[in-house]
Amino acid sequence: MSVAHVLAVANQKGGVGKTTTAVNLAHYLARQGLRVLLVDMDPQANATSSLGLSKQELALTTYTALLGEAAVADCLCRDVRPGLDVLGANAALAGAEVELVALPRREQRLRTVLMPVLEDYQVVLIDCPPSLGLLTVNALVAARAILLPLQCEYLALEGLAQLVTTIDLIKRRLNPALDVLGVVLTMFDARTRLALQVVQEVRRFFGRRVFATIIPRTVRLAEAPSFGKTIFEYDPGSRAAQAYAALGEELVARLALAPAASPAD
Repeated sequence: MSVAHVLAVANQKGGVGKTTTAVNLAHYLARQGLRVLLVDMDPQANATSSLGLSKQELALTTYTALLGEAAVADCLCRDVRPGLDVLGANAALAGAEVELVALPRREQRLRTVLMPVLEDYQVVLIDCPPSLGLLTVNALVAARAILLPLQCEYLALEGLAQLVTTIDLIKRRLNPALDVLGVVLTMFDARTRLALQVVQEVRRFFGRRVFATIIPRTVRLAEAPSFGKTIFEYDPGSRAAQAYAALGEELVARLALAPAASPAD
């Protein structure tokens, strides 16, 4: 079996739909019969709780794997949804930013710990924290490509240059294969002229790397995590569910993925 496509879902700005994108794409891909691993690298652990897992009850997490306290295979929450495994997180992960500093090859810890399980999956999605610290650097070093969620608001553009600079730096020094696979435009409000202008500007800057699908701003999408559900479970007929399904299809096409089994329910 070929090694998984490892994708970091990254943006140093918070509130751009990063975790929402990681969770819903992971579930969509699993529903198509793909074997998927979702890695929560954010100490807030929103990806973990969004799938109904209790952060407080997790004994083995991303933190224990990164620090070498347990093998990553023992830390996984298996079949959280059919075809979807999760390497969950909790608040302990915040300490890793400090503890990793003293460890050898500190920027490559995540890549090293994931290596033994990569052949078990077709896609690995890493949900990054909203920062450019050591946890995000680990994710970018482990990944083959980046999915970049970008909110359709002016302020979302301001940090873009900094993120691109960081990506270039990591490419030069730590991960030459790293590239932006695609930009996901999120929280789009068609009623505002500004949102349309942001879409135009991002497409001018990134060109074909911008996914055609735009994720709308909807209340249902914001509500779903509080019930521990993805949008496909919470409101499968909604505009948001249709948008994430379309985005998932684009991702499947870009990665040339083929299901490993019949689609999951």
